[in-house]
Amino acid sequence: MLLEWCRAKTRGYEYVDIQNFSSSWNSGLAFCALIHKFFPDAFDYTTLDPANRRENFALAFATAEQHADCAPLLEVEDMVRMRVPDSKCVYTYIQELYRSLVDKGLVKTKKK
Repeated sequence: MLLEWCRAKTRGYEYVDIQNFSSSWNSGLAFCALIHKFFPDAFDYTTLDPANRRENFALAFATAEQHADCAPLLEVEDMVRMRVPDSKCVYTYIQELYRSLVDKGLVKTKKK
């Protein structure tokens, strides 16, 4: 469900093709696209370069923390150091981002 939500929210973003919670997030652009979807005025996505991993992760995490009050569960340096991001770490971060967006009223959930 969460992977499908990520795909739906990032559809149409250049350089983003989310297939998993690991290699699909390697350049940092999937994080940027997901956050940009909810906060389009925070930065200009079209200026981002997939080769600038450190900058992409830093921008995404800082924007999520500032605008969504998302806890900084991932470290930029850890993400850059890993050849392929750890899927459990990415999944946990996306869960926290989702929860933060729900708390802000930006994501609607089905009432049970």
